[in-house]
Amino acid sequence: MIKTKKVKKTIIEHKYVSTQCDKCKKIFGEEDFLETQEFHYVRFRGGYASVFGDNFDFECDICQHCLKELIGDIIREVTP
Repeated sequence: MIKTKKVKKTIIEHKYVSTQCDKCKKIFGEEDFLETQEFHYVRFRGGYASVFGDNFDFECDICQHCLKELIGDIIREVTP
């Protein structure tokens, strides 16, 4: 005979709330889903003798408007 008992489980789920731009500090929530799709997430590790720091990890989350402000005059389109 197999015996069972009821076990109460607690499950923690992570639900998206918002994304904040690290430059302008504007918060984009669930209702701004088109804006959040255009966020740019920069992640890298500084290499040997890097101006950022040798072997340190860096990251930033930037909205499309701030990215355009930062690199808009040097970016080039490469669409065929």
